Amino acid sequence: MSFQKKSKCLLIILFSFLILFTAACSDQATSSASQSKSAPKEIRLGYQVSPSAELLAKASGLLEKKYPDIKINWIQFDSGRDVNTAIASGSIDFGLVGTPPAAIGIAKGLPYKVFYVHDVIGDSEALVVKKSSGIKTLKDLKGKKIATTFTSTSHFSLLGALKKEGINPEKEKITILDMQPPDIYAAWKRNDIDGAYIWQPTQDKLIREGGNVIVTSGDLVKKGVVTAEVGIVHKDFLKKYPDIVKGYISVLNEAVGDYRTKPEQSAQLLSKELGISPAESLKTMRQMIWLDGSQQKKYFGESGQTGELAKVLKDTGDFMVTQKAIPSSPDLKTFQQALLSDLYK
Repeated sequence: MSFQKKSKCLLIILFSFLILFTAACSDQATSSASQSKSAPKEIRLGYQVSPSAELLAKASGLLEKKYPDIKINWIQFDSGRDVNTAIASGSIDFGLVGTPPAAIGIAKGLPYKVFYVHDVIGDSEALVVKKSSGIKTLKDLKGKKIATTFTSTSHFSLLGALKKEGINPEKEKITILDMQPPDIYAAWKRNDIDGAYIWQPTQDKLIREGGNVIVTSGDLVKKGVVTAEVGIVHKDFLKKYPDIVKGYISVLNEAVGDYRTKPEQSAQLLSKELGISPAESLKTMRQMIWLDGSQQKKYFGESGQTGELAKVLKDTGDFMVTQKAIPSSPDLKTFQQALLSDLYK
């Protein structure tokens, strides 16, 4: 082969390699851009210190393990109403709220969707009264001071319990005070209140310091007063990163599975978050009905049917109107549309 032919062949080979190299770089750049678009730099989670799968996932570092290249920012809140405020301001992407704050948030048109039912609340929330108060039944609350966190599941349960007994708080001069859990504990120690309807771990602290349980949310479920804790996600985050939402659901499912298969080990991890002993932690965990992904359909609905959660939120919203927490409660369809039921087909 002549020198000219050899040079020509070499140029063709080099040109072909250049085209392939350029295409490969282009594909890699497209892939990187796609990954960048489908994964945020940071995930901001508004959590509460409640014995839930979310708190266990935090304690276990499950989300950090799933997304090692994403900054996971856990932000603690004392109540669902504070989580609602954070979602409204755009300062968090995910949050945990009870059904009353969720109903209020949907009624107010806050920019979020409900994506998960963490648990149905049982004995983990209760009315605890001082032994020295002489209170034995709900009827003995006349003239007493009872604290709770307004627009929370505990507030809803307290008012629901009184309603079921035909007790009018105003008529019976029952003073219901709005306090966050830390303030309730401080007021209890100062003897400023006679009792409190509150969740764990504050509930357990009150019991240890001379408290008796009068009624629990588990008792009220049997009477039709249902409360639950749900996961919410900001609509903007959902639109940008739907796969991350699905990934977080898988993390929550993993946490529920760990609790069911390794309860003692899970309680050990959760005790550090709750600030109580592992034995007390396990007790509080068992006071909630934890749900995984396979149990979500009945709450979110399927095949065009309304889910149980939408009905609970509608009933809760209607009740919140009577308490003047919101001016009006939307229709059932609006509550159903606020649920990410497509995730559980």
